Amino acid sequence: MWYFLIRQDSLDTAQYQGLQRQASLTEVELFNEPYANWYVFSVEKDRYRDFIDHLDRNGIAYDLTAGRPTRDELLETMR
Repeated sequence: MWYFLIRQDSLDTAQYQGLQRQASLTEVELFNEPYANWYVFSVEKDRYRDFIDHLDRNGIAYDLTAGRPTRDELLETMR
């Protein structure tokens, strides 16, 4: 499983819905100001290539991890 981390404010509704259809699971990590909210898209290994191609073609910035980051880990990256 791969985890794509995308800032919520970097996607419009159509982009979000398109990614949601391709992912196995979509989670939203909500934070208070001044921190950004994050989408965490879980993608199976066999769908990885299609998902990353879609992101790259649409110029969507993302972070990629092989393990699901905890809420504290996400928060630490924003400090």
